[in-house]
Amino acid sequence: MNIKLDQPLERTAFVNARLLDPATGLDAMGGVLTDGETIADFGAGLFENSVPEDAKVIDCKGACLAPGLIDMRITMSGSDLETIGSSAVAGGVTSAVCLPNTNPVIDDGSVVEFVARAARKAGLVKIYPYGAITKGLEGVEISEMGLLAKSGAVAFSDGNNAIGNAQTMRQALLYAATFGLMIIEHPEDPSLAEGGTMNEGETATRLGLPGISKLAEILIIERDLRLAQDTGGRIHFAHISTAESVAAIRAAKIAGMSVTCDTAPPYFALNEGAIGDYRTFAKLSPPLRSEDDRGAIIEGIKDGTIDAIASDHTPRHEDEKRLPFAQAAPGGVGMETLLAITLELVHNGHIGLIDALAMITSGPADLLGLSGGRLKKGAPADLVLFDVEQGWKVDADELRSKAKNTPFDERPVQGRILRTVIDARTVFKLDA
Repeated sequence: MNIKLDQPLERTAFVNARLLDPATGLDAMGGVLTDGETIADFGAGLFENSVPEDAKVIDCKGACLAPGLIDMRITMSGSDLETIGSSAVAGGVTSAVCLPNTNPVIDDGSVVEFVARAARKAGLVKIYPYGAITKGLEGVEISEMGLLAKSGAVAFSDGNNAIGNAQTMRQALLYAATFGLMIIEHPEDPSLAEGGTMNEGETATRLGLPGISKLAEILIIERDLRLAQDTGGRIHFAHISTAESVAAIRAAKIAGMSVTCDTAPPYFALNEGAIGDYRTFAKLSPPLRSEDDRGAIIEGIKDGTIDAIASDHTPRHEDEKRLPFAQAAPGGVGMETLLAITLELVHNGHIGLIDALAMITSGPADLLGLSGGRLKKGAPADLVLFDVEQGWKVDADELRSKAKNTPFDERPVQGRILRTVIDARTVFKLDA
């Protein structure tokens, strides 16, 4: 059940909840009290003695209550805000950051403001925009990043386009550094990736498909680390997928560089074998890698090299996926499976529940300077209620997203969203 943000507000007491706040490490039975659109109080043992008489009571029945998820990488191009919002809240996502590859491109302050207004009007998930690094995402002329930031852009990216020209990237890092802004790179050398359709290696050879070398990712990362070191710029690498990438970023962090990165669920939950017999839902950008790479991504999450997990939600029309593998468009939807696949890291014993939630709440919030992602008095009451153990099976046909291109179709998972709350209003409730 989806509910838009136009309900009348009333004081609400969430009782009998397992409170989880990754920002502080809180994990205790307690409750949350909302007043207006904000958190009025929360904590272990709250409501043990009584509940305010004027408050509506929501009994969480021992389920986990945490800050709403923050998804730091989604694509809105080709999808309407209603569809994006419905998919987001069904996945427990209360804030999402969209790539600038919209129509028109987010390379002007007026477009930043338009995206924010349109999201508010749609009345579901909170949308924050990235500004384009270069005008028109063409990789040539640097955009007015300072003005875009003033209009509300939270960081800068050219979406799924790497900055192929080293001089252009150097200028972008220099310009961004003067304003303290973060550059987000899609690390894939376009000249090495051109014409490729999946990870280069034995599987690609067996399937007769042209491969994309892992060098396409690592060369851009190593180049940009050098440029960031030279300029003092703040660099973030999106959806890293290889062992070499993890090693390079780990070494840069140890050396004290201002570098961060994220990955996406397919890169720690799947490998290139998921392509099977030319399964286009598993065609992603970057491509699914080897089992060794998948293991290295998990290690990068465990040791803190990887700072966040983003869904990399990329809706594709059926006509773009129902094609021969080489012609099919890359990308998969991911907001509705973000929590469940992230929880596989917990169920498989790799990291604890608080640490997993930090990757999709306080982690991205801290990277982007967003107000959500934590339980805090006076903060917006953006919450997610979920059952960490409840099993279900991903069914592409049952996704609320109009696009059904999930690489996790038919996968058994554990972790079910029961309720999503934005500004103290329930916007999603799992049908009984």
